[in-house]
Amino acid sequence: MNTQAPTGAAVGGAAPAAQVSFDRPDNRTLIVRLTGSWHVADGVPGPSEVQAQLESGPPIGRVQFDTQNLEAWDTGLLIFLRRLQDQLANRQIEVDAGGLPDGARHLLALAAAVPEKKGTGKGVKRTSFLPMVGEEVIRAVASTAEMVRFIGEATIALWAFFRGKASYRRSDLMLIIQECGAQALPIVSLISFLVGLILAFVGAVQLLQFGAQIYVADLVGLATVREMGAMMAAIIMAGRTGAAFAAQLGTMTVNEEIDALKTLGISPMEFLVLPRMLALIVMMPLLCLYADLVGMLGGLIVGVFMLDITFVEYFNQTVAAVGLNDIAMGVIKSAVFGVLVALSGCMRGMQSGRSASAVGVAATSAVVTAIVFIIVTDAVFAVVTNIIGV
Repeated sequence: MNTQAPTGAAVGGAAPAAQVSFDRPDNRTLIVRLTGSWHVADGVPGPSEVQAQLESGPPIGRVQFDTQNLEAWDTGLLIFLRRLQDQLANRQIEVDAGGLPDGARHLLALAAAVPEKKGTGKGVKRTSFLPMVGEEVIRAVASTAEMVRFIGEATIALWAFFRGKASYRRSDLMLIIQECGAQALPIVSLISFLVGLILAFVGAVQLLQFGAQIYVADLVGLATVREMGAMMAAIIMAGRTGAAFAAQLGTMTVNEEIDALKTLGISPMEFLVLPRMLALIVMMPLLCLYADLVGMLGGLIVGVFMLDITFVEYFNQTVAAVGLNDIAMGVIKSAVFGVLVALSGCMRGMQSGRSASAVGVAATSAVVTAIVFIIVTDAVFAVVTNIIGV
């Protein structure tokens, strides 16, 4: 803002600097004369000079302003006057703003009419280490409780499905199965094929030193069927489908569609979460088998074209190394991983806040949660299968 004073405007040349002078017509009154150009860019005096006048001499009961020689002003003048008003109010000194420009008086009145929001001028307080740790622990406990409750509600919805009493639309289930299955084949094919190639390359570097390159087929077959096929398919679905579930349900939370379902007496767990969980339970084993096949195909290409192994030799070695129990273990893992991906995506989506940024945070959190659950569950499977000798 840049407003000219009604009187005393400078004509031509540079305007003089802002100055403050004082006059005491009597012992109780202080006249503050403002002269020059009061632009914030040029620098303006502070209220400390007025404070020095208030502290010297007899007590002041009234302050007036003289702006006849005020050349020009902008927000610099308003800042000075506002700070001065605060000082005078603390000292219970009356302020006569009649001598100020009309625009300045109106703006000061507007600033005084809207009180400052409490806490806006305070600096950010740094939380000490122990309270911060305590808050994180409390937040983790609350999140764990919410997770357990969500898993319990999902289990109840799944049980209602097996009893034939679940409320959901079969058309939604078919659509989600298509999205989780056929539409995921391209990315699953690419990743699984490359993982098979990488496993074959890593194994070939070491086995060639002993002339045992034929065992690349064993390495790729067992690693793909027991671990990498199910895990890579699950991680792909966590990043692709889990995030989509969280974004969909988060957007429904923002639009209050989930609240509307509850108002109509429809369980969101059965109507929204159950079809997504069933779709991944059905499709993840099929995607796992497909990933196993593509991964072993990648190893086959390395064995045939780089290790001088014939197709028949590689095929026979793979069949001898990989058993049905290995394939079954990977399929069981994939089904469990599918449940984890669905639960993570739906849980974070249902917990989403009611803003666009909250939906993005929910999608990110869904992917992270699903991947962590997948890795931890795979480690548990590895320990248990080693103990029971499977």
